[in-house]
Amino acid sequence: MDDINRTETGNEETGRWKNFNSWIKYYFNYECYMTFLNGCYSCKWEAQQKKKAKRPLCCCSLRERLFYPWLIMSFCLSVLLFFTWIETSNEFNGFDWVVFLGTGVWFFWSIVLLSFLGILAAYTTLLLVLGFLLCWEKQRLYLHWYHKILVLIMIPFFSLLLWILLTYWKDRWLTIGLSLQILAPYVHLSSISVMVLLSWPVAFYLIHLEGEARMRRYQITSNERRRNTCCSMLTKLRALQVAVGVPFFFILLCLYVVPFGTYSPCLQEKEKLAPKPNFFGHRGAPMLGPENTIMSFEKAVEYGAHGLESDVQISFDGVPFLMHDYDLRRTTNIKEVLPDAARRHPSLFRWSFLTTLNAGKWFSDVKPFFRMKPLSEDDKERARNQRIAKLTDLLAIAQKEKKLVIFDLNAPPSRHPSRLSYIHLVVRVILDSKIEQHLIAWLPGSERRYIKSKAPGFQHVGTFYTLQELADENITRINVDYKRLYYNGLREYKAANISINLYIVNEPWLFSLVWCHSIHSVTTDNIEVLNEMNHPYYFMSLSPTLPLHCPLCSPQGSYLRAETICDIGDKALFLLSPRSFCYSQGEITVGINNWLFIESPQCAFLGFCNSTL
Repeated sequence: MDDINRTETGNEETGRWKNFNSWIKYYFNYECYMTFLNGCYSCKWEAQQKKKAKRPLCCCSLRERLFYPWLIMSFCLSVLLFFTWIETSNEFNGFDWVVFLGTGVWFFWSIVLLSFLGILAAYTTLLLVLGFLLCWEKQRLYLHWYHKILVLIMIPFFSLLLWILLTYWKDRWLTIGLSLQILAPYVHLSSISVMVLLSWPVAFYLIHLEGEARMRRYQITSNERRRNTCCSMLTKLRALQVAVGVPFFFILLCLYVVPFGTYSPCLQEKEKLAPKPNFFGHRGAPMLGPENTIMSFEKAVEYGAHGLESDVQISFDGVPFLMHDYDLRRTTNIKEVLPDAARRHPSLFRWSFLTTLNAGKWFSDVKPFFRMKPLSEDDKERARNQRIAKLTDLLAIAQKEKKLVIFDLNAPPSRHPSRLSYIHLVVRVILDSKIEQHLIAWLPGSERRYIKSKAPGFQHVGTFYTLQELADENITRINVDYKRLYYNGLREYKAANISINLYIVNEPWLFSLVWCHSIHSVTTDNIEVLNEMNHPYYFMSLSPTLPLHCPLCSPQGSYLRAETICDIGDKALFLLSPRSFCYSQGEITVGINNWLFIESPQCAFLGFCNSTL
């Protein structure tokens, strides 16, 4: 009789778990729901009742269990690569340029790869979700062999991409590190929210395992012949409870205790925020006009550029002109004028020929940047009439507008008449232009002694030199890749009063990070968008005496003192201190990570605060 009662109690525990999914049957056609899940997962769309797994640990065959780790691996790799490629969006134009050099076709290959990785990440995520739902419904898993082949193909493909990134583009991982710096508080808050939401299904699953364990324990008493099998199943159930519950609790505890979000450089007092960095127009304003043309530089000046950046090459007859690429295919109509010489180095042409080429028609026909705004008809017409610009044209604009000039000086190829004297030639052209010498930021590192003797007023710019080398050369400005910001935020250079210019910064989130790091200037293609930013994105200002309405009191005359505020458009995000103070109720004790959402410091309460009076 006692065994019967125990069995009935175990059946009641199982019945409670079965009733948990009754809402699906109530609101949906359960048969269609299961047909849809099995059709997507197993490619079997006929309506039939699948055989349910008798045991919660054996919801699939041994073959399926052996394959499932490969599916999880493909999911992790796809999400990792997709996230990596999203965070390197600042480099998309450079990637498209590299592909163009190999294919001769300009296209947004970076966006194609982004879309492809996004589709694969969504595909593997969908397979995992479908498998989870089928296990939730206690259905046996039969992943179709089409899916298995695709998953097995994706793993070596993702591994190849990772190997390429680790071998040839190691610095791309630094960009991910920079993005995590600025997103740390938001990732922290989002992770806590996700873990809280996941705590419900995890708790229900652990309760379900506990119910199964109790039922097995009752069966041990009533069926002594199956004692060894049931004991083994009890051990597995307990092990599964530990394997699921302990890591989940440990991760949640780490998120609550470790202050990951406080390591963001954009978490600082508003009064200590540095002024907005200045802009150097990278080849002018290449999103508003053809790069390295007069139109591009004038557009950069129009949008408030502090300086103008370009690339200088020497024609065969000794005329310095502005050109970035090592051939004329991308930015001129050389294929129409002289197709056989399209791949020839630009410095091997005479200026009399270079000046006949059109340097702007391509800009109207092919968008060089995916996110650039459409041109007006006047700008299109103006762009179509642009020619290759000389260095003296750039110097004239800089002299007129009082803008700094910085440029990369490319050495001519071998057997060029100016191969050994090109630096002297460029210095002579600059001095003959009568531009004020302090407007020249001299970047080339060769023959600095000669430069200092001929043009003592030039501002010499170094690269990633040591502080001792900069002191020996009397250099007070450096021009470095923005990824160098990952190493301690270049603190030692800022402490030594070295002005820092970072290139190439196009994304608003990256510019916000640079701003929070107190960098002096950036070189950018996206001057139009960055110029409109009045404050850094994702910025959190420390304001210990900031008043706001307390949600625990009446709205009249009740204010709460918070510690952190994050401006998000017209809304704000407050982090309460462990001991916050309410002016009408007195001191309030709150836990860690209690976030408060309000529209403004004097507005209605939108979120919640887990506080106790």
